[in-house]
Amino acid sequence: MPVRKASAVWEGNLKEGHGTVKLGSGAFEGQYSFGSRFEEGTGTNPEELIGAAHAGCFSMALSAGLGRAGFTPTRVATTAKVHLEKVGEGFKITRIELDNESAVPGIDEAGFQEQARKAKEGCPVSQALGGVEITLNARLAG
Repeated sequence: MPVRKASAVWEGNLKEGHGTVKLGSGAFEGQYSFGSRFEEGTGTNPEELIGAAHAGCFSMALSAGLGRAGFTPTRVATTAKVHLEKVGEGFKITRIELDNESAVPGIDEAGFQEQARKAKEGCPVSQALGGVEITLNARLAG
């Protein structure tokens, strides 16, 4: 399996400094700062990137599980809300909320919920974030 990489460069002190994150594939490069991470400033932040990775991983894992169960989804759409909170003297990602809506012809609600649960538990990003509470709201479209 390939090894994926990304890089980040930070210049300056914490509050006035700025940085750039870049995916090894070249598909994304973005600016980040104290303001984009801890306030509502322009740019990205590590938590947003973790959310994108988690939403993408979960969506693929759910699609794979549905396929193994004999169903072909027409759409699997997931949003991840990553909660960064002050804990003690520092900050911690305390919770990630996965919100999914999928269109899966022929599946019943119980079967869909079982596949969604398995995808949440089995996706590699969920496993890597095992120290974080992960919640899931999954629903069938239509």
